[in-house]
Amino acid sequence: MATPVGRIEKEFLFKALFEEKLPVMYVKDRHEYILTLQKPAGAELVFLSDKPLGKMKHGFKLELLFNYRGQVIDFAAEVTSQPDDLIVCKAPDTLFKNLDRNYLRVDIPSDLKILFTFRGDRYNLSFPKVMEYENIMADELVRNLDPGNLSGLVKQITASLKNFADGYKIVNFKDKKPDTMEERIVSETGKTLYIPSTSGLLPKTDPYPRKRIITEELFKRYLESTGVGAAYLDDNCARILRNKFEDGIFSDAWVPILFHEYVIGYIHVWTEKKERLPFDFSVLDTVYQFAKVLAFSLKENGYFERGKMQNEPFEGRIFDISASGLLFAYPLGTTLLSTLLIDAELTVTIEAPYRTISVVARIVRRFKDKSMTYFGCRFINMAPEDMRFLFEHLYGRPIDESDNVFLSGQV
Repeated sequence: MATPVGRIEKEFLFKALFEEKLPVMYVKDRHEYILTLQKPAGAELVFLSDKPLGKMKHGFKLELLFNYRGQVIDFAAEVTSQPDDLIVCKAPDTLFKNLDRNYLRVDIPSDLKILFTFRGDRYNLSFPKVMEYENIMADELVRNLDPGNLSGLVKQITASLKNFADGYKIVNFKDKKPDTMEERIVSETGKTLYIPSTSGLLPKTDPYPRKRIITEELFKRYLESTGVGAAYLDDNCARILRNKFEDGIFSDAWVPILFHEYVIGYIHVWTEKKERLPFDFSVLDTVYQFAKVLAFSLKENGYFERGKMQNEPFEGRIFDISASGLLFAYPLGTTLLSTLLIDAELTVTIEAPYRTISVVARIVRRFKDKSMTYFGCRFINMAPEDMRFLFEHLYGRPIDESDNVFLSGQV
């Protein structure tokens, strides 16, 4: 993901921009401009362009990109004036590195039309909803399990759970709404409540790249949301663990069953024998896979069919586009927003004169302001001939070796 640059590093990069006369790239109307910083950076940045840019409105934002020793840096600079041949901009608050796109963003050309369609099925279900999307793929499922036979699958899973747990429970939120503290926190976060030892502490960190675990910090935030005062959080955590220990539970895990953006239930496993090994991450991985198989099996058996929605193409307000992705937005309050989640995949149709491109895009970033929600998307496995066409259409020239300077290679 794109990472904001710290204050000291920002000052260093602006110093390098001026002293080393590093080229800063800007693209407008399929023309590429190279800007160079003319004065040391302060409250303002003063650029000179290699060719005339034409007059720009006060407040117009330039999307700029430069490379410093293999690290691609991106920022937006607001134009304040254009004395003589110079472009004066307000210094940006933030620079970004580790970009999740490969090419410079540009305003969308007027002759491009873009339509989105959800990839796969969409659902409107009466289950707890979270702000992340779980993609249920058959090829990721545990081997030797038959998702087509739901009752047989449940028997197989429960038999396997006995290998490492003294007790287990599979709960469907259609039959039972979240009620206990554990059920509520799992349904509200979509993450696993993992207590390796009730005589110890909650996990302080989450080792998974895509976060799955309710850490101690997240658990305390949940307690605060229920009205527990900050001064009493440690005591409450200790009391909850102590009560489990006194009830004869020594290791405990509540793993959500996720389907798209819904928490449809959970698998609860625990140990009651002191000689049992505490649950480790391999146990969590196994139960997590069982949960995925259950969700997939329910889908295959038509469990969610009544909630399936019609999948119609839709348009968004496109803010910018590059050869590797785009940014679009929708007004707050739009019903569509509830299904436009991180990791959701869309089919993007790009209609240009004499050519139409169809490519899959994954939502990798989501943020909002007072009126809009924004979605940063990355194109996935675009055909090389489509990539060449889109590059030429956006930047007004063919791809060549010099473009490697502006390929971040960092996602």
